[in-house]
Amino acid sequence: MNTVELLAKQTDDAYSWTNKLLHSIPPQKWDVLPEVAGTTVTWQAGHLIMSHYFHSVMVIVGHLKDVFPVVPLQQYDKLFTNADPKDSIGVTKPQELHDKLMFIQKRSIEVISSLTDADLEQPLVPSPTPHPIAKTKYEALDWNIKHTMYHCGQIGMIKRIVDQRYDFGLRKGS
Repeated sequence: MNTVELLAKQTDDAYSWTNKLLHSIPPQKWDVLPEVAGTTVTWQAGHLIMSHYFHSVMVIVGHLKDVFPVVPLQQYDKLFTNADPKDSIGVTKPQELHDKLMFIQKRSIEVISSLTDADLEQPLVPSPTPHPIAKTKYEALDWNIKHTMYHCGQIGMIKRIVDQRYDFGLRKGS
């Protein structure tokens, strides 16, 4: 397995864990804002749409025009990048948001899979917002995996608070 294949596999795994959690949370609980968490499932899902696009598409190959009609990037940037999670309550529908997340995830995996190992050493495509962590495409894709799992953990904690614990099938007898 080369480095691109490894990054694509790890990215797909991180997306899969996140989606398992999101599918397990009742839609009526996506906008619950537990004081102890300070965030909602809605905000987390919207934030992941924006971060997947930024870290694994935009700074890797530039903007993808086919995303614009599907995902309202400007609106989502205002709601899910630096905004307070309470500002996104009631603005989107859980299933539509999750569908858009899965669309971005699919495009992300396609972009990663299109790369060569030599591409990974290249600098990022310039963007108006400098990447907070990465200088190379490899570093951006590696960060995307870590960032996704960080938010997956937050989604797991929110689920535990607003619904019930998700055991990922690890308990005996599950």
